[in-house]
Amino acid sequence: MRRPSALLALLVGVLLAVLAPPASAATTPTATFAQTSTWSGGYQGAYTVTNSGSTTLSTWTVEFDLPSGTTVGSYWDSLLTQSGSHYTFKNREYNGNLAPGASATFGWVSAGTGTPTNCKLNGGSCTGSSGTDTTAPSVPGGVTVGSATGSSLTVRWSASTDNSGSVAGYEVSRDGGTPVAVTGTSYTATGLQASTGYAFRVRARDAAGNLSAYSTAVTGTTTAGGGQQPGAGLSTAPYVDMGAWPTPSMPAMSSASGIKSYTMAFITASACKAMWFNAYDPRDGWAKDQIDAIRAGGGDVKVSFGGASGIELAQACSTVDALYTEYDAVVNAYGLKYVDFDIEGAATADPTSVARRSQAIARLQQAHPDLRVSLTLPALPEGLTTDGLNVVRSARDAGVNLDVVNVMAMDYYRNVDYGDAAVQAAQSTFAQLKTLYPGSSDAQIWAKVGVTPMLGQNDDGHIYDQADARQLVAFAKSTHLGELAFWEATRDRNACTGALYMCTNIAQSPYEFAKIFAGYTG
Repeated sequence: MRRPSALLALLVGVLLAVLAPPASAATTPTATFAQTSTWSGGYQGAYTVTNSGSTTLSTWTVEFDLPSGTTVGSYWDSLLTQSGSHYTFKNREYNGNLAPGASATFGWVSAGTGTPTNCKLNGGSCTGSSGTDTTAPSVPGGVTVGSATGSSLTVRWSASTDNSGSVAGYEVSRDGGTPVAVTGTSYTATGLQASTGYAFRVRARDAAGNLSAYSTAVTGTTTAGGGQQPGAGLSTAPYVDMGAWPTPSMPAMSSASGIKSYTMAFITASACKAMWFNAYDPRDGWAKDQIDAIRAGGGDVKVSFGGASGIELAQACSTVDALYTEYDAVVNAYGLKYVDFDIEGAATADPTSVARRSQAIARLQQAHPDLRVSLTLPALPEGLTTDGLNVVRSARDAGVNLDVVNVMAMDYYRNVDYGDAAVQAAQSTFAQLKTLYPGSSDAQIWAKVGVTPMLGQNDDGHIYDQADARQLVAFAKSTHLGELAFWEATRDRNACTGALYMCTNIAQSPYEFAKIFAGYTG
């Protein structure tokens, strides 16, 4: 009688073993990705690590790859190590121990819109024992473009489906550029030019990072009014070093020279706070009386961030939100219609701050749709440097509507004619911008080109003289350049021999260069 009981017990045990889930399925933790917020050219990402097992998880490590063009900026609630495009996040001392059913979340700010791939949690799949999800969502359907204004278009589409039950978000590409991540089923592109056609494509993304194919491109055209029109910017706006002593008076220089508008230089960073050359807070309206006087005389001002000295805000601020806040405070303090970003030295070659700046400027234009943005960058007679070209590309892909790409036609450290070199730099930059904006006409591209030479003796000892200035003005009139400027108005006023920060070191009368440049009106 005991033998049948043993056999029955054996059969029951085998049946339970067959029907019970594998032990790994019950004990393997998971890590789930989500975008907690998005903006043009970036997003805030997060992973939630969940202990789905029956025993305590004592530590966790999440690692993944990001595609080219996307990097991690600031991060929190984790420790990060990076090897190329591979990122490894480990728990902090306070969130590594997870009881059964408990979760921990860490996050970061992304520069770029690419999402994580090849995610691993403690060496295994982030999706747990069920295996890695490799099935992409369906292609978004019903894509349309409408709600046109002079500076914006809205793209709408039908929701995609995914084998996981839902998609994590979508990516919208404009004119073949880097896609913008969104969470809903619509996206409004802002800062566009009036009476201009744009093409959009949409793809879906699931929580595992799988991407659908793009939808067929659809086009829309902005209306005739309300947007930025080529040629409506500041045709001539020389730089004024507002840090010179005594503080220059733009109204007095305007009255004496015939120049109507100026570019005020430079706002830099005091920690992550906008300051005039690290001395005056723009929130207090420093020098606003001068701006008001220039506007009353029929001109306007452009405020320039950056420069060769000090720390540029995009390098000092660690998040897009903080950087945007500083830019926005300056625009609001002076009621600005024009801003310039003078990016030099190491700042041009720092991809993290370049991406952060592009995203913040894009948000700034969304908040101020009529704000005109110029980038001032180093150049050679052959055009923008590789780093400078990457700065323009980053701004374009982030959705910035660039008014002017202004080249610093100076300090070539070559034995060339500096007048000819300035014209050549403009021509070369035109050709480069044609490749970045293939849908724009020649007239529209010329309207994006600005040129800024250094008056008189350059830092390298070469000379840019009055004949060179007249040559550039004649060239600008023939091509209708977007803007002419020069460095720098007080040197032209002083007309002296001495230190280069205050003198041109060539024979000239006061304001002689300004009077030549004032002849260019667009």
